[in-house]
Amino acid sequence: MIELEGVPELIDPVMVAAFEGWNDAGDAASTAVAHLEREWKGEVFAALDAEDYYDFQVNRPTVWMDAGVRKITWPTTRLSVVRVGGDKPRDLVLVRGIEPSMRWRSFCNELLGFAHELGVELVVVLGALLGDTPHTRPVPISGTTSDPDLARRMGLEETKYEGPTGIVGVLQEACTHAGVPAVSLWAAVPHYVSQPPNPKATLALLNRLEDLIDVRIPLGELPEDARAWQVGVDQLAAEDSEVAEYVQTLEEARDTAELPEASGEAIAREFERYLRRRDGGGGPTGPAGHATAEGGEGPPGSPYLRDNPSGRTRPPKPPKAGSPDDEDPAED
Repeated sequence: MIELEGVPELIDPVMVAAFEGWNDAGDAASTAVAHLEREWKGEVFAALDAEDYYDFQVNRPTVWMDAGVRKITWPTTRLSVVRVGGDKPRDLVLVRGIEPSMRWRSFCNELLGFAHELGVELVVVLGALLGDTPHTRPVPISGTTSDPDLARRMGLEETKYEGPTGIVGVLQEACTHAGVPAVSLWAAVPHYVSQPPNPKATLALLNRLEDLIDVRIPLGELPEDARAWQVGVDQLAAEDSEVAEYVQTLEEARDTAELPEASGEAIAREFERYLRRRDGGGGPTGPAGHATAEGGEGPPGSPYLRDNPSGRTRPPKPPKAGSPDDEDPAED
């Protein structure tokens, strides 16, 4: 660990982490943490030594000019701290970086060492995956944990996922073994619009985080960006009848699966958020995520997928009746 400044004394701290790469479809998770840093003017106080965890041929350093002097920024993971005011002020330790190339266990142990030193009470790791979800519906957000007591207390699901995992899953399990309460929040990003940015998914993650840690997060221009993003994708879909038909198929499947949840807890949660923001003088939150009923690392029916390297903006044609399904990318 390279300490950039003295370690601050924190109030009821929660660590919120996100990592670019495999666990960050549409850059939704890393953008959410970047939004928190920007809105609350986070101060970086430490960074991991890039030499220990990154392959620079995979994540290359960048050169930039500062007053005519060439400087290099190395890929790494940085920690910053922000203070959330209000009746009950508390601090957030924000961890933002890139999924490490090597020595994942040492990477997690180093982060947990800092969490212990700072007295962190809860670790929340944000992630985003590609899924068969329509862009026209609220972004599915899955809140999972390996701790049965924490799941019961915070209204989360116990993770049942089995298969390939990334640094989000590894860090959550490292927290569990270290006795640190940990939660993962996953946003499902439509696979046919996988390229970043995805402000609607970022907004959904922040709304769910707000509910989880009971703080009011300033959203800035995110609600308007999310609406503009959806309008743009609507226009893209309208230009191609096959795309429009495919989106309609996803909508019907989603609506059928979630019809029992159209009332009850989902409505109560949205109403409570509306009241909180009205009382606090804030505007509407815009599109919001909601917890799903599945306990895996993603929404029901969505595999835990890699980011789409092709960056395509159109979905594949739906398979014809009787044709075999495409190979699962998660098994590559």
